[in-house]
Amino acid sequence: MNSTLYYIKKKILWTIPILIGITFLAFSLGLMGKGDPATTRASADPNYIPTEEEIEEIREEMGLNDSIFVQYIHWMEDVLHGDFGTSYIDDKPVFEEMMRLMPNTLILSVMSLSLIIVLGLIGGIFLAWFQDRFLDLTGRIALVFFMSIPGFCLAYFMIWLFAQKLHILPTSGVETMVGFVMPCLAVSIGSSCVAARMLRISILGELSQNYILTIQAKGFRRSQCIFRHALRNSLIPFITYIANVFGGLLGGSMITESVFSVPGIGSYALNAINNRDYVAIQGYVLFTGVVFALTSLFSDLICAWLNPQIRLGE
Repeated sequence: MNSTLYYIKKKILWTIPILIGITFLAFSLGLMGKGDPATTRASADPNYIPTEEEIEEIREEMGLNDSIFVQYIHWMEDVLHGDFGTSYIDDKPVFEEMMRLMPNTLILSVMSLSLIIVLGLIGGIFLAWFQDRFLDLTGRIALVFFMSIPGFCLAYFMIWLFAQKLHILPTSGVETMVGFVMPCLAVSIGSSCVAARMLRISILGELSQNYILTIQAKGFRRSQCIFRHALRNSLIPFITYIANVFGGLLGGSMITESVFSVPGIGSYALNAINNRDYVAIQGYVLFTGVVFALTSLFSDLICAWLNPQIRLGE
């Protein structure tokens, strides 16, 4: 129990400097943005030309005359209060806009992750079961094939097949849950193939360990060796990969959301990049970085629970 608490505390303490580094990186993006934020805000009305005194007054109000360290402290105070700044393009709060779009990204992420986990587990166990047989060889060829297809190519192919030819799915939009089907498939197929391939390799690695060979020598069937002994340890790299995928999904799938016109965080970030909206990009980098750090922490804790040797440092 003490080792578990020590491991949790250590992981949390290691995550804190990572989060601080992410905030500093996001803050630096705002400094690297072209143009003067005060001039941009003062020139919001295209029919009015602001004076130098007005621009300087806005600079003072925004704290742009302070040192970078002081600006960072003030920016962090705003972030901790849920203020990611105001977009240069539509003059709307970045955090509120991201939270408004978050439900669509969350639905897409949960649906895609569920499919990745199911297909990855079934595929990995199935291929490991039939190791080096015909089904395993053909299955591995299929995995490599689907892993090699870019997501946007798969997306356009599904639009052509299911929407234009078969007329069973909408081409774009998420007015109903049916609209999430094609984006979910486009996002999850490649990742599920990677997960299945990774799990197969991990299971076969465990099956070659001495403790499994001893169990087999005692007369245990292959199915018992896989499900009762090898699978638990084999899930550790699988869970780590799933956590990274989920972090990316929560950050929004830019290309997929753009192709299928899904109003989510990914499409919001892509629009911000196209319009050089550095405040929105800053908020997006901060949000996705924190999500990745927390999902990585969560996956480490799960892996330590599955394998006590990890939290004991062995």
